[in-house]
Amino acid sequence: MCSNLNNRKKYDSKTAKEERVIGQDVAFSKVTVILRRVPLEAARVIALQMTKSRIRSMEVSLVTGDALDIIRTLNDEFGDALSIGAGTVRTAEDARGAIGAGSSFLLSPVGFSQEIIDVAKEAGVISVPSGFSPTEIATMFDMGADIVKVFPASRLGPAYLKDLAAPLGPLPLMVVGGINAQNVQDYFDAGASYAGIGSGCFKPEDIASLNGAGIARSLAELEKKVRW
Repeated sequence: MCSNLNNRKKYDSKTAKEERVIGQDVAFSKVTVILRRVPLEAARVIALQMTKSRIRSMEVSLVTGDALDIIRTLNDEFGDALSIGAGTVRTAEDARGAIGAGSSFLLSPVGFSQEIIDVAKEAGVISVPSGFSPTEIATMFDMGADIVKVFPASRLGPAYLKDLAAPLGPLPLMVVGGINAQNVQDYFDAGASYAGIGSGCFKPEDIASLNGAGIARSLAELEKKVRW
């Protein structure tokens, strides 16, 4: 099953212009919300509020027990407006399951095997393995990754991205790990193309109570910190 967003109805708003197009004309938002162990009903409330924001990508980590069902449901309900993908993808079996559920991108805290990257390319979804050292990052791009996730980014801070750019040049890098509303623009200023921010950007009580208004406020606060 191919979840290439290029084959979906375009979301008719100025926020669609904020999507970056890479690889096989697949859209990927500048900021991705990462959900780990967030139940379906809360994920649906978050997704609904995201359709009204500039933040258009949501990662559902496979550590969530019913992650594939969540991805499938969110893709069915919000796939015309959001890019829904899978995180913590570590094996080709994980990749195939996530793609079968409708994922439009695959992220991981570790590097991908060639098989995973090939599976992603065949399905037309974005592959985002992790790398930390220049060698790891260059290797992932050489293998065909669309984006490389620098994780955990906060360990060395924004300056590390400038250090990477010196020998490697500008690259489509996504920073994840310790990224929040207060520091995300610092990473963009240092050269990051994308950022992933965990569900900690929302108040726990808003998630627990399915408070859409509170979640919308948190998204708005995050948006204000990013120069789009």
